Amino acid sequence: MLLKDIRDYQILFLGLFLVLGIGTRDWTLRPELIGVAIATCLATQLILSLVIGHWSLANDKGQMTNDKKQIPNFRSALITSLGLSLLLRADHWTTMAIAAVLAIVSKFIFQVGDKHFFNPANFGIISALILTPDAWVSPGQWGEEWWYGVLFLGTGGMILQRIGRWDTTAAFLGSYSLLEAIRNFWLGWTWDVYWHRLMSGSLLLFALFMITDPRSIPNSRIGRVVWAICIAGLTFILRNYFFVSTAVFWALFILAPLSILLDVFWLAPRFAWQEKDEEAGVELLTQHS
Repeated sequence: MLLKDIRDYQILFLGLFLVLGIGTRDWTLRPELIGVAIATCLATQLILSLVIGHWSLANDKGQMTNDKKQIPNFRSALITSLGLSLLLRADHWTTMAIAAVLAIVSKFIFQVGDKHFFNPANFGIISALILTPDAWVSPGQWGEEWWYGVLFLGTGGMILQRIGRWDTTAAFLGSYSLLEAIRNFWLGWTWDVYWHRLMSGSLLLFALFMITDPRSIPNSRIGRVVWAICIAGLTFILRNYFFVSTAVFWALFILAPLSILLDVFWLAPRFAWQEKDEEAGVELLTQHS
């Protein structure tokens, strides 16, 4: 049975990754922190949606409306909470709660033209790293086993095919791989060193599930390609010259506002989940996949 919304597949796959990581990678992840992340993200989403909905009604002089934008949608908040659970580690539940609250708040505050430009999970991770003393990220937590990569590519590829954002992943991985290859050749290292630096489950998760968030990245294809190449370049610099192990997350955070500027240079329709769902429904009814 096909799920109605592509975000349902994201929730399913991220939940699977979480169970898989705990079961096969011996993560020291406490279940209560997962619960805190999920509960806090959902509660924050509900509160802010109700507050903003009430404020919008007040501005409309009390006129009743059935605008769907005022109905809280918890799919996005749940995806954010699962992303935080997969990537962020903390010693105290308050740290996870801070990350979750700020992740959801960022969607409502950092907007231009009704579009948020920070990836919520990434914003929460960076906020926790900056504001708390006990937060950390383990980029190598997935190891380098090939079957993790196959799983991530298969599930991520299915989602990207539906939302049409393969260009972003291809531009990021292609340009980053090229930069690492040039550096490897320049230093005269063997190619096993090169593959060691690229075969990272966390890097694939980032490229397939975080940098491709259609609601916070540039709307046009050329804008997404330029944006992804810039993130790859900054990731390369931070990792190899400043030795930042969490370089991909910092690069995305630093360059997130660039997506707004690229939307000005290259105009394109803004992504809407509802439109994609309706298109997918038409495809299913006409049996064209």
